[in-house]
Amino acid sequence: MITLKNISKTYKVGDQEVKALDNVSLSIEKGKFTIILGPSGSGKSTLLNLLGGMDRATNGKFLFDDIDVTALKDNGLSDYRKNVVGFVFQFYNLVPSLTALENVSIAAQLTGNAKQSEDYLHKVGLSHRKNNFPPQLSGGEMQRVSIARALAKKPKLLLCDEPTGALDSKTGQKIIELLQEASRDKNVAVVMVTHNPEFEQYADRVIHLKDGVIDQIVDKSTFQ
Repeated sequence: MITLKNISKTYKVGDQEVKALDNVSLSIEKGKFTIILGPSGSGKSTLLNLLGGMDRATNGKFLFDDIDVTALKDNGLSDYRKNVVGFVFQFYNLVPSLTALENVSIAAQLTGNAKQSEDYLHKVGLSHRKNNFPPQLSGGEMQRVSIARALAKKPKLLLCDEPTGALDSKTGQKIIELLQEASRDKNVAVVMVTHNPEFEQYADRVIHLKDGVIDQIVDKSTFQ
């Protein structure tokens, strides 16, 4: 279970303070697909960065199971990112000089899963493209490689930052379905940030953010 209690994040812009998140409290379950939905400037990317250990809260407490992430020093945060979190970004961030399989293997080596790299490519339907380089792949294929790379770390928390933003709608839907499938692992929590309300139908839980506060939480799993 992931728990955020009264989380706030304030940035200094010149002489002014800008509050990106204001007293946010919520819980995120493993084995569920959670979508954070909101327009630009709502605080959703800030929330994702805090969950991923890439930024620190100004106030409040963030617990991941028995880990108090807000109390971690820099080395502890680095270990948290390495051992707990997998990332899927909008623009893939693949190494262009490495094959699809090599891109996955790099992440897998961090947790000793290098021998299973081909298995993860198979899970995303790209076994036949394992020896291709990123420039030889379509946008949807590159995003599937990035998902395989994230899963190869065997993360407990999979964070996805607008993973369909650079894709056409049909390919984007396939990516969402792939993430939905990944969320069925009871040891993994999948959290996706998006501004597209069309993807709500795939989520177990939708957290609506507006101006740095939670506007609404819809627990769809109770209706399924």
